[in-house]
Amino acid sequence: MDIRKELENKIYEMEQVAKLFNVEPFDIYFLGGSACVLGGYTERATRDFDFVDIEYSSHLGKVFVQLRDFDMLEYESTILSPRYKERAIKLDKFEYLNIYILSVEDIIVSKIIRLGQKDIQDIDELIKIADIEKIEIIIKEVLDRRDLYDSKKSEFLRKLPLFRERYHV
Repeated sequence: MDIRKELENKIYEMEQVAKLFNVEPFDIYFLGGSACVLGGYTERATRDFDFVDIEYSSHLGKVFVQLRDFDMLEYESTILSPRYKERAIKLDKFEYLNIYILSVEDIIVSKIIRLGQKDIQDIDELIKIADIEKIEIIIKEVLDRRDLYDSKKSEFLRKLPLFRERYHV
């Protein structure tokens, strides 16, 4: 089975559990490698899910566990624009839960803080289909955030010149 189908199946299972337990439909915003695969941005092999914690209730744990390997990312410690939801793309193939993936540009900016080997490989692919002007806007929005942890903002600022030099942004 290909990676995309495998990821989609885990989300379908999550939907089934949500229905079984009469959990009201909710939004989930994926980023990172799983979002890239689900959105068809890249084909990198990944089986983990990264998503933004939008203050989920603890009773949703039984739904999220269906993803098996996941990271729920605290907004205040994640390099995201406050407007990421506006650019997110809803995946209509999921009918019960509201499944979104972040835009290519939001994913690129979220990876700047690390710039590890996998991040660079991802950005090398994503930059080909990205809107550079949007990336600039998102970087400014991130830098304007007052709720981003200082340590995260400092590391982002430290890596930003490397990103700009490599990708001419």
